[in-house]
Amino acid sequence: MLGLLTVIAAAAGAWWAFRAPPTVVEEMLPLVGDVAVAVPSTTTQAPAPLVVHVDGAVAEPGVHHVVLGSRVVDAIEAAGGLTQDADRSRLNLAVLVEDEQRVWVPRLGEPEPSVVAPTGGDGLRSAANGGVVDINRASATELEALPGIGPSLAAAIVDHREREGTFGSVEELLSVAGIGPAKLAQVRPLARI
Repeated sequence: MLGLLTVIAAAAGAWWAFRAPPTVVEEMLPLVGDVAVAVPSTTTQAPAPLVVHVDGAVAEPGVHHVVLGSRVVDAIEAAGGLTQDADRSRLNLAVLVEDEQRVWVPRLGEPEPSVVAPTGGDGLRSAANGGVVDINRASATELEALPGIGPSLAAAIVDHREREGTFGSVEELLSVAGIGPAKLAQVRPLARI
């Protein structure tokens, strides 16, 4: 009987030694190529740059690129900063800049220059003709070409401009009595500074 037990023990040992290894859990998982894995991106796409024209009393007047969310102070910094004769008191450095905006930095005692439009005009194009009206340079009559701006609002814009100085952005029209968000939404597409 001892011989039979020895044979059974040897057979069991041989079976144990030569059996297939157990399946490993990792082998049962699909490969990365088989399953779409969402990996969060650690990089952010840079916002498209705004193109602004900085002119007047700055070190490097001309066209400069700034990022979305930049303010007048950032545009001036992109232009090399203010010169010694810049009249800072006539600037609102905190205003957000818009694409295609012109930021003019006056010199002490200098009046605002007129801008020559690319078409050879006087810098003001009629909104009635599909052009854009510069709210810092337009007369009351020219401002009336903007949608929803009648004689009294045009006069209020000119009066505000004469008392407070030039507008730093189209949004500053909200500080004119009689212009609210709805009126600003009408005017914004055809108004520039």
